[in-house]
Amino acid sequence: MMSQKEATLQISGMTCAACATKIEKTLSKIEGVEKANVNFAIEKTKVVYDDAKTNVKAFEEKINKLGYEVVHEKQTFDISGMTCAACANKIEKRLSKLDGVSNTHVNFALENVTVTFNQDQVTSSEMIEAVKKLGYTLKPETSKAETASNKEKEVQHQTGKFLFAAILTLPLLWTMVTHFEFTSFLYVPDMLMNPWVQLTLATPVQFIAGAQFYSGAYKALRSKSANMDVLIALGTTVAFLYSIFLGYEWHVAGQLGMADLYFEAAAVIITLVILGKLFEVRAKGRTGQAIQKLLGMQAKTARIIRDGEEKEVAIEEVVVGDQVVVRPGEKVPVDGKIIKGQSAVDESMITGESIPVDKKVNDGVIGSTINKNGMLLVEATKVGKDTALAQIVKVVEEAQGSKADIQRVADKVSGVFVPVVVVIAIATFLVWYFIVAPGDLRAALVPMITILVIACPCALGLATPTSIMAGSGRAAELGVLFKGGEHLENTRSINTVVLDKTGTVTKGEPELTDFILQDDFSEDEVLKLVGSAEKNSEHPLAEAIVRGVLEKGITVEEAEEFEAIPGFGISAVVNGRKVFVGTRKLMQQQQINTSELEQSMSKLETEGKTAMLVAIEQRFAGIIAVADTVKDTSKEAIKRMHDLGLEVIMLTGDNERTAAAIGKQVGIDRVIAEVVPEQKADEIKKLQQEGKKVAMVGDGINDAPALAVADIGMAIGTGTDVAIEAADITLMRGDLHSVADSIIISSKTMRNIKQNLFFAFFYNSASIPIAAIGLLAPWVAGAAMAFSSVSVVLNALRLQRLKLAKGGVANVD
Repeated sequence: MMSQKEATLQISGMTCAACATKIEKTLSKIEGVEKANVNFAIEKTKVVYDDAKTNVKAFEEKINKLGYEVVHEKQTFDISGMTCAACANKIEKRLSKLDGVSNTHVNFALENVTVTFNQDQVTSSEMIEAVKKLGYTLKPETSKAETASNKEKEVQHQTGKFLFAAILTLPLLWTMVTHFEFTSFLYVPDMLMNPWVQLTLATPVQFIAGAQFYSGAYKALRSKSANMDVLIALGTTVAFLYSIFLGYEWHVAGQLGMADLYFEAAAVIITLVILGKLFEVRAKGRTGQAIQKLLGMQAKTARIIRDGEEKEVAIEEVVVGDQVVVRPGEKVPVDGKIIKGQSAVDESMITGESIPVDKKVNDGVIGSTINKNGMLLVEATKVGKDTALAQIVKVVEEAQGSKADIQRVADKVSGVFVPVVVVIAIATFLVWYFIVAPGDLRAALVPMITILVIACPCALGLATPTSIMAGSGRAAELGVLFKGGEHLENTRSINTVVLDKTGTVTKGEPELTDFILQDDFSEDEVLKLVGSAEKNSEHPLAEAIVRGVLEKGITVEEAEEFEAIPGFGISAVVNGRKVFVGTRKLMQQQQINTSELEQSMSKLETEGKTAMLVAIEQRFAGIIAVADTVKDTSKEAIKRMHDLGLEVIMLTGDNERTAAAIGKQVGIDRVIAEVVPEQKADEIKKLQQEGKKVAMVGDGINDAPALAVADIGMAIGTGTDVAIEAADITLMRGDLHSVADSIIISSKTMRNIKQNLFFAFFYNSASIPIAAIGLLAPWVAGAAMAFSSVSVVLNALRLQRLKLAKGGVANVD
């Protein structure tokens, strides 16, 4: 019997009715599809199908193969109630099974889940209800301020719970310490040796402070799974109930001697686990400091002009088009364009450049940068979540919430870890009870309890996400934005770096570099005439010449006549004098002999500069050269790449001679020149076919195809939304040092993750056999388990101390 379902999919990319027809026919051919109807006007398709034979993911794959895209909603929810990685896996699996959910990943460290779904098939309330049935609470993501407040409340709650448990546990711990021979001299009141006094002290710890473990265990078992709470609740309950039984035996025996009880073991385990949770919550709060720092850079208020009046409003009230007044020393509240005034603006928090940038009318300014010395009137062009800073925060959050491949392995292990541990614990009990110490219930229970307690996989669940959070957050502070955990992981494997030339190795705009004169001409005189002649030209090289002349303090005038000669140069009349600036062909055409400086001309061209000849009144005056100059940091940055063992290649559309000159100047290994943007991606593929792991570094716009094809795409820029969207990594500081920085940060983060996994996984693996042979006391196991989680988080936090030394990243302190 057919189980009929209906799915509605939103589709983007359709340009005509023929597209709709093509999608309809393709979907109709899928086995199990009864009917497919595509509405081109509203860009939606409805599919009636048999869910026993096909599913929505099959429809999406077919639509994607046709070159169209199924539009999904992406939403992040906060989760409460998770206690270990097993909880995270359980929530992830449950949400993934819902119709319309295409992707989901839970971040145990951040305590949230990001779900990609089709809003026509599943709603937020349905997802919330599905997770509620598992015993957890899902709610839409709160504001950063509210999240920070909730974290603080959680710290206070865990602190209070720990103090309550510790006060009641200390007397029990006192009695336990005196059991050792070397501490037998310590005085213990007889009252504390009474089983019923110990029961009175242990019961509140077990069932009030430890209530969270029973609640979590019940929810887990109800949903047919097991987590950390199951292990803690099972282990401590067995110890607690067995102690009551021993106390009863002691009482029946006439209160002779001292009862060997385990109340203190159960109480100490619970108290230490709560202490571990307290440390964990405090430390996890610190991993979000990078985002808090970024958000702290934002202005809280803005001074705007409305209805002719200046008034101060909250930053949230500023809208696009508002005129914002920015006084000296104030933060620029939003992204915008200067409509009045000029000043120097400190953009170091975005670009990393310590020298303030001069700004004038029509120049753009970035929100959260600092106006240094002049009054500015700025028209808001981007506000709220569209500003550059908001985009940076978004990228950091997505990177911290995403998963690296190594985390997926850890998730799979932790998903089966708890059930396996329970089986091992039961097997250990049976071996001890029937073989090692036949009939001795006490001897069999202790190793079983110890295994249950020590094997909690909390540390395993924290190992990777805490390192990714700390690493990507610190990277953002150092000007490197990783778009996801997988990119943070994969960058370390890069062995070849391909650099675009213009705007990457070089500054991206031509500058006046050389001026060679014939002996009988004055420099100021010739520069004034050349600058005045080029003033009317719209060619970028002309603009560079005029800018260079003005920077020398020489004024330019209006030319009486001007003519652009395509392919040759220009001619103009300035102050009644005829001026020619252009190529050899222009001079030959005017029958002007330039042979005297031919050698100098060739030398400049060999250096990759564009050299132009100048003639005044039919006499050869000299040579003027313009070049896109190399960034001051490029040579040193490329040396750092070589020191890391990387091959450095330059890929450019410029001519062979100019490219070779630039490459030689900065020490590049290989130059691939005269490549149009469409061919750059093909060149990257050729390198990959040679077995190279390639990072492409470009400006994030015209290099987009190559950035997409490369193993890692790095956009070098100032954090604009275009640059951020174009690549896997955005290098905010505008120089090539960030390439080496990103690889070093990736390597250090991955090393940190592996250290954490070693602490977590191998610690548990080694401890279980020791516990099984009876060499580990339950309370020691509790302490070790609690502090394994703390050690993992603290180790991850070391990444937040990554220092930016002169020329790059130094070691972690």
